[in-house]
Amino acid sequence: MEKKQYRIGELARKANVTTRTVRYYESLGLLKTQDRADGSQRHYTDEDLVYLTRIIQLKNYGMSLDEIAEIIRLGNEDSTGEKRRLELLKQYRKLLSKEMQHLKDIQALIQDLTWHVEQLESVDSNFKQCPGSACPKCEFKDRCEFYREEGGLQ
Repeated sequence: MEKKQYRIGELARKANVTTRTVRYYESLGLLKTQDRADGSQRHYTDEDLVYLTRIIQLKNYGMSLDEIAEIIRLGNEDSTGEKRRLELLKQYRKLLSKEMQHLKDIQALIQDLTWHVEQLESVDSNFKQCPGSACPKCEFKDRCEFYREEGGLQ
């Protein structure tokens, strides 16, 4: 069965990138430079599309092109694919850890903003004095960044 072949524009469209991006990835060695045929046009296969799609996926996950190049290099050096698998696993774990921390930071921000909204919705007419003389009586003083027991303000 004959493999489907694509010209550079078709490959780029299928991967939702520009032809310039395809050429750039080739220049970095991320994609194999294809032999030119009939009229010096490059031809690509479904395998090239899979590689390009994986490169884009890894880039979208936050990996640098150098990190991606290392993974590709490992694949070329190891016919079993084990080195590439282990490196991908390491990189995915690193990215997962980073994103989980980011999620915790976002959750803390949401909690803080929720507190501020609740505070502003329930404050009485002394809001103009915040921070100020109303601080010792404020129901939010335990959480307020500006309140301090000794003199009221920090």
